[in-house]
Amino acid sequence: MSQGGDNPEVDAIIARYTRWVEEMRALRAIVRECRLVEEVKWGQPCYAFEGANVVLIHGFKDYCALLFFKGALMRDPETLLIRQTENVQSSRQIRFTGLSEIVDRRAVLKAYVEDAIAVEKAGLKVEKKTAESPYPDELHARLAASAELKAAFAALTPGRRRAYLLHFGAAKQAKTREARIEKCAPQILAGKGLDD
Repeated sequence: MSQGGDNPEVDAIIARYTRWVEEMRALRAIVRECRLVEEVKWGQPCYAFEGANVVLIHGFKDYCALLFFKGALMRDPETLLIRQTENVQSSRQIRFTGLSEIVDRRAVLKAYVEDAIAVEKAGLKVEKKTAESPYPDELHARLAASAELKAAFAALTPGRRRAYLLHFGAAKQAKTREARIEKCAPQILAGKGLDD
């Protein structure tokens, strides 16, 4: 953890990128002006307020981004916040494809970081929807055939069940859904989530 000084772990992460190095350094400078604790989480520079994650800097193939953990609760006067996918409930990104976008919006970006800190200070929480995705027919059949698997699946946390349902349901063909279910059955029986 580092507040104020350079965190050598973050320096090393940024140096590993072949693209977005200058953009990430510029984003880092803006975020660090906001007096957050600089850490490394999920292999990326992460900034926290009183132990709570506020913003993360990360790079992708086509862009680099600031990811606000509670972005859904933030004001968005410039309409910059992007929901990554329809399944993301809380976080939002601001994406960049060049250094000039960051330099030109420096004051705006700092205001967004300050707003994210204010959301955290206020103790606001995102009300997450826990409605489960529909069960694919193949899963219904597999659970009906195995009382042990049915009980294990029911015992999973709602988030773990949802991850499996999304994974199974994303397959377009029945054969692929069946294969995914069979491959995941040992993990489900062990009480583990999809990514555990």
